[in-house]
Amino acid sequence: MEAMIAPSDTIQPGVVAECVTELSAGELSDIVDACTQAIVEGGGFGWLTPPDRPDMEKYWRGVLLMPGRHLFVSRVDGVISGAAQLIETPANLEAQRHSAQITGHFVAPWARGRGNGKAIVRSIEYFARQAGYNVLKLDLRETQKAAIALYNGLGYVRWGINPYYAMIDGKMVEGYYYTKKLQDSDQ
Repeated sequence: MEAMIAPSDTIQPGVVAECVTELSAGELSDIVDACTQAIVEGGGFGWLTPPDRPDMEKYWRGVLLMPGRHLFVSRVDGVISGAAQLIETPANLEAQRHSAQITGHFVAPWARGRGNGKAIVRSIEYFARQAGYNVLKLDLRETQKAAIALYNGLGYVRWGINPYYAMIDGKMVEGYYYTKKLQDSDQ
């Protein structure tokens, strides 16, 4: 199931997002560079300092191999500029099979302000609807102001706060939990 979102009125020309199942050597290099830059600028997804390049390459190759995990990338004029992952709920959590989780969302600093983040989320939402998911969920650090604004603007609802979510520079920061209902269903 392929999900691709083309530019809209709030996404600049040349920006697209799609679900990918493989990365060429050049694309692997692009995603490592974009991710490393995002981590350095404080927009990493758990990492505070970037791993070395070989470890980062192993990470992204591993993402593509994991069952129930889908990688979405944004591109600016063909260059990978951001990414996020959709994690399906495992089969043993039958009561929660209606939902999936967004994680690892970032946009490289050079590509921010062009609609990359929005394009990725729209692509994930489209894919999730087609896969039969009714609800998406995610969590963010309070320090991720742009991501908070993005998800608020796209109709995600903050339902909870963890006051001890992460430790950044020796200081405890809050984490925010979000959800969005995609479609109605009795299943």
